[in-house]
Amino acid sequence: MTRTPSAGRVPEDRYRGDVLAAPARPARAATEGVEAVRDLVVEEVITGWCGAVVRCDRDLHTVELEDRKGTRRTFPLGPGFLLEGRPVLLQAPVRPRPRAASRTASGSVAVPGTRARVARASRIYVEGRHDAELVERVWGADLRVEGVVVEYLEGVDHLADRLAGFQPGPGRRVGVLVDHLVPGSKETRVADAIHRGRDGDYVLVVGHPYVDVWQAVKPNRLGLAVWPNVPRSVPWKHGICQALGWPHRTSADLAAAWRRILAAVDSYADLEPALLGRVEELIDFVTAEPRGEMEA
Repeated sequence: MTRTPSAGRVPEDRYRGDVLAAPARPARAATEGVEAVRDLVVEEVITGWCGAVVRCDRDLHTVELEDRKGTRRTFPLGPGFLLEGRPVLLQAPVRPRPRAASRTASGSVAVPGTRARVARASRIYVEGRHDAELVERVWGADLRVEGVVVEYLEGVDHLADRLAGFQPGPGRRVGVLVDHLVPGSKETRVADAIHRGRDGDYVLVVGHPYVDVWQAVKPNRLGLAVWPNVPRSVPWKHGICQALGWPHRTSADLAAAWRRILAAVDSYADLEPALLGRVEELIDFVTAEPRGEMEA
């Protein structure tokens, strides 16, 4: 007796398609990706080599495995590895994101996201461009947070005129950093005269003992035991470059020498304490707001 299919139901055709074709295989699950971190133990399936990861080269896209005998072999990253019996795809470890510096170059606690403060009326003067660049390299972040502008004088001889034009007073303090502030020097005489003058309450002149701010960089940062001695008859920067075998005939030579020195400075730890203390003192002075003083 022939069965009639029920209405609406399509009978299955057991003979549809190619009877000689291979049966369809179920879709394979995607191979798990695993980072090739150090000491991860895997097996390379083609060679059967089993070992722990000792090195991963991101650029060459390779991984180096060491077996229990200490023998090492290198394989390409990617598929073809077993981890605890299951196939995995070895990948180079993800580079960690660089952490925001918790300290500024001066050693102060960094405040992420802090915007530069609107500049104060108070100022810090330094003798020359090199002084200004060194202060910026180490204390730049602190000065922007405090709103302190650093200007250079091109020599302490111009200090009195600059102060006369600036007119220090309440809320308009001036801190001055000079080179070679030692007993009997011209710089010391200028500082004493300023402190005794009418603006003495609002001006602070401090300095380091070095002939030039170059010497405030620790010599070991340049591979030196000490800075060379330079005769008084020789311009100091020229004498230093000559003693170190650096070009020194032109201003461009001296500028290149300074860039070399400045590049050796990464933080306050690369500077002599005789400079560090003086700059910190100036920053404290120009940012202080004693009772009775208001910002202009």
